Amino acid sequence: MTDTPRNSVSTDPWQALRALTPARIALGRAGTSLPTAAQLDFQFAHAQARDAVHVPLEVAALISELEGQVIELHSAASDRLVYLQRPDLGRQLSADSVAMLDAIAVRRGLGCDLAIVIADGLSSLAVQRHAAPMVSRIQHLAQEEGWEVAPLVVVEQGRVAVADEVAQRLGARMVVNLIGERPGLSSPDSLGLYFTYAPRAGLTDAARNCISNVRPQGLSYATAVHKLAYLMREACKRGLSGVSLKDEAEVPLIDNGPEQGPGNFLLR
Repeated sequence: MTDTPRNSVSTDPWQALRALTPARIALGRAGTSLPTAAQLDFQFAHAQARDAVHVPLEVAALISELEGQVIELHSAASDRLVYLQRPDLGRQLSADSVAMLDAIAVRRGLGCDLAIVIADGLSSLAVQRHAAPMVSRIQHLAQEEGWEVAPLVVVEQGRVAVADEVAQRLGARMVVNLIGERPGLSSPDSLGLYFTYAPRAGLTDAARNCISNVRPQGLSYATAVHKLAYLMREACKRGLSGVSLKDEAEVPLIDNGPEQGPGNFLLR
């Protein structure tokens, strides 16, 4: 009897599909276990996800990529450990940030159409990679629509709802928050866009619209800003956002150039 080699791996008949999706399918097996390569890849992805949560946002590097005035603020969460343990503090501005923002609002005067907020959220990696190109597209959209835009705001240790307080203090009619989403094992750098009409502190998620997984391997920048433009225009017409405003934008056939990822193989 010939012994089966201990390092033999049984391949999966669906293995060809792995070229079409980052999902962990058709990994094969070694006996009753995963092959070593698949197990190591899983551990590496898990480490990337943990790093995305804990690595601090390089604010100076981000600001250098942005155009126009940038206001640096901080949430009421003093550090990352507090931020992770106390989500409520990440939704509020610190006392110093409130004072700074109010002083700026007094100098420039209250009232504008749009506030753009960038918060590190749960993936500073997503913000570092994708916030600047998305902000540029949103600013271009606002210019085309004739909307007055407040100075850009970067909030460290910020969560989604902190943008509502920022916008309220600036007197903004609308706000969009670009924030790092909770990392997945195949997407440690997903950026989320959260849009609110008539923002104010204390709103719940029901008042916001979310565009998720913005990154070249997920939802492209061009498609994301197309969806956001539809929501913002409809919000201005109807005077609302959130669950009462559905994303019914037709998805255009956009040539996204080098930013375009592999896309959805089900649509090919």
